[in-house]
Amino acid sequence: MAVARHHAPVELAPGMHERMAASRRVVDQAVSEGRTVYGVTTGFGALATTHIPPDQAERVQYALVQSHAAGMGPDIAAEVVRGMQLLKARTLAAGYSGVRPELVAAIVDLLNAGITPAVPEVGSLGASGDLAPLAHAAIVLLGSGWVLDADGRRSPAPPQALELAAKEGLSLINGTEGMLAMLCLALDDMGVLLDTMDVTCALSVEALRGTDASFAERVHQLRPHAGQARSAANLRRLLAGSPIVASHRDLDHAVQDAYSLRCAPQVHGAARDVAAWARQVVEVELASVTDNPVVFADSGEVVSTGNFHGQPLAYAADFATIALADLASISERRIDRLMDPSRSDGLPPFLAPEAGVNSGFMLAHYTAAGLVNRLRTLATPSSCDTISTSAGQEDHVSMGWNACLSLRRAVVDAMRVAAIELVCAAEAVELRGIPPAPATGAALALLREGVPRMDADRFLAPDLAAAEELVRTGALVGVLS
Repeated sequence: MAVARHHAPVELAPGMHERMAASRRVVDQAVSEGRTVYGVTTGFGALATTHIPPDQAERVQYALVQSHAAGMGPDIAAEVVRGMQLLKARTLAAGYSGVRPELVAAIVDLLNAGITPAVPEVGSLGASGDLAPLAHAAIVLLGSGWVLDADGRRSPAPPQALELAAKEGLSLINGTEGMLAMLCLALDDMGVLLDTMDVTCALSVEALRGTDASFAERVHQLRPHAGQARSAANLRRLLAGSPIVASHRDLDHAVQDAYSLRCAPQVHGAARDVAAWARQVVEVELASVTDNPVVFADSGEVVSTGNFHGQPLAYAADFATIALADLASISERRIDRLMDPSRSDGLPPFLAPEAGVNSGFMLAHYTAAGLVNRLRTLATPSSCDTISTSAGQEDHVSMGWNACLSLRRAVVDAMRVAAIELVCAAEAVELRGIPPAPATGAALALLREGVPRMDADRFLAPDLAAAEELVRTGALVGVLS
């Protein structure tokens, strides 16, 4: 995250050169002896039986990168590309790829110079790794392809003097680094959203005159899922000392709250548990070598593997997107309840001053509903699909790249739903005329720094954008401390 998103500098670790040199000697020996080694003295994919003579070993690597940089569509975000670059450098530096240390140093130099390859978002099937995206990143090392300028526009790559040795082109484009970079970034954002959604939910509980009894610790000890316990604890902390909750604690206005309030710890918590499992997958992948073939310097073997197959990441991304779609759905249900005077316990229709003359937040709810519909589309799994490619040699692919793209988009849309709940619940809390809890009051005060209370209908999009920025930056999470 520090390198991808915050441009932290990267250094080469001591001992890396020696570790890489040992496996490089194995590759050089295989070439000199004319041994049949996939991707070194053979073609690629279905062309694996085509022999490449030693004097063509370097040429074929250059041709491989050029031909595989075949992506299309808009470019992925610079932070994803930087994550790919870093993870590719780490994989190569592990010493199982048989590439020269100069190759890793060239990637690190690009990172530290802020040179970001332009990588189109369409082209990877998530098996053999992220071939096309990684090729678009690699081709810049050769002085070809495109890079992104400061405004995200494409420009020609600067000239480079790097020449590829045998196997190096293949090592640059094989691996799961693209999927992994996207998954890391998305899960980091999802962690922020999960805490933020507890904050917006607490505001809705107060706004709808809900009870905090169902969040009691002893209730959740009866069903001790880790995520559920954390969300329940957050809600208890957020609602502690709430005058609104206290004002109706002994009234019979509601025997029990609607599921979107009462079951929030169970739903939010289940999403937390999915995110935690996906992070475990990421932790393993971050410590993995996903190149093919791999080189074992101790035995002199070069072994073809399937470690580049993205299925673990594809499953994790799809499951996380499903969780986000449902997390946004329960938030939208709370927004809907705030809009409806038959269910909002005394709040005006659509929270509108002079309802009828004003429409209040009616259309903000429409936007939330539209986002939830899109999230449900994004949650359609990519990982259960496969299309045979490379003349049947690569006959099962993970589609993990598409799964991770969907997850990245889902996090953004779910944050937008949370922002709409924040704006609506804050307005409803103030309409109650009773102070909120200290923690939810702090969240409301943060919002009011950029979004004033609605005294009459006004241009609402800037308010929603300001709330979205609060959610995206994680500013609301501070009220939990």
